[in-house]
Amino acid sequence: MKICLVTAFPPSRGGLNEYGLHVAQALSNLPQLNLTILADKLRTPEPEMDGFDVIRCWSFNSLANPARLLRAIEKLQPDVVWFNLGFASYGSRPLPAFCGVVTPALVRLRGYYTHVTLHQIMDMMNLENASVKYPRLYRLGGWVATHLLLMANSVSVLIPAYRSTLIEKYRRNNVHFRPHGILFGEPELPDLARRGDAEQRILAFGKWGTYKRLEPLIEAFEKVSAEQKNVRLIIAGANHPETPGYVESVARNVAGHPRIEFTGYVPEEQVAQLFRSATLLVLPYSSAAGSSGVAHLACEYSLPIVAADLPEFRDMATAEGLAICFYETGNTNRFADALLSVLQHPEWRRQMTERNFAAALRMTMPIVVRQYLRLFDLDHHSRLLAPELRARRLPRWLPYRSLCASVVSRNATSWQQDWPAR
Repeated sequence: MKICLVTAFPPSRGGLNEYGLHVAQALSNLPQLNLTILADKLRTPEPEMDGFDVIRCWSFNSLANPARLLRAIEKLQPDVVWFNLGFASYGSRPLPAFCGVVTPALVRLRGYYTHVTLHQIMDMMNLENASVKYPRLYRLGGWVATHLLLMANSVSVLIPAYRSTLIEKYRRNNVHFRPHGILFGEPELPDLARRGDAEQRILAFGKWGTYKRLEPLIEAFEKVSAEQKNVRLIIAGANHPETPGYVESVARNVAGHPRIEFTGYVPEEQVAQLFRSATLLVLPYSSAAGSSGVAHLACEYSLPIVAADLPEFRDMATAEGLAICFYETGNTNRFADALLSVLQHPEWRRQMTERNFAAALRMTMPIVVRQYLRLFDLDHHSRLLAPELRARRLPRWLPYRSLCASVVSRNATSWQQDWPAR
């Protein structure tokens, strides 16, 4: 099987590049599978990662992306074109973003099997937190873009409620739920001795400044640290591209605080050590833009999670069996209470740790990727058998009806031999 994976890809820091990397790693480990990554162009040349066939043929905020991707796909002639995208993957401006989102429909119209892993849907995005100037116009564009996006052969979403919305509102039956998956191969059984009472470390990890705000977290932490002395807040990650300077301004406001530490951007090779040394992870969001990759990182390292009570997070926790302590969104007193509840009850914390470890075992990236490949196989065989089924529906009185069905069936069987089994 020959797959083109269209995604932002490291060393680019474009949106969803980490997810694209780990999908590509899982695919590259499978036999009889030829993978080519159609990735975003780098602003400054950097060496490519070893072991991947990468063609950098599209650019963030470029109107030419559909044409560039179509040319690259025509040259490669893949069996499957797999898009890893959100609504802002191809641009921060409306028109380039719209062009990127409708590219899967154009690829399908060229005759290629097209699949989309969609990380957000417009209908459930909080446009106020995204600082959108014309929300009604943006909603209309998102409605049109979603209809065009659903012209792909199949679409996978990472939140069950997203699937329900797309099926009920847009009347499409080609939408599937797939778990987000943990990003590395196998989860780690935690060393609970490293999470002892000497210092309990609250970890906040992400790109900060839009709907991921640090002020409520710091306010809640002040209440926690007044009651519990052996606690430290670790704020890891850099600014969201839309809010430059945000983390630095927050850091200046709490400069000199002995229990708050800012790490800045964390390279991927240092993420494991950061999570292994943490006691729990917090998701202090005012809204959500889909399934949380950070929450799945916490599962990978068996961390308890304290999160804002958002519908997406509730749905994610229920569907995937995650252990999350929820607090009322925007209520810093409830936030502090939730943190203290987890920190002061070791047995509950241990149970949350074990539950998230078990959830991680069920959704390693190789397991998730094989679910996608089974979908591709099923659809491929369905398309091969469609002519035979149509032939068998011909009227019985039609001359040579049986001969037509036999020829079509024989051709379908011969084509299946070219599609590698797993």
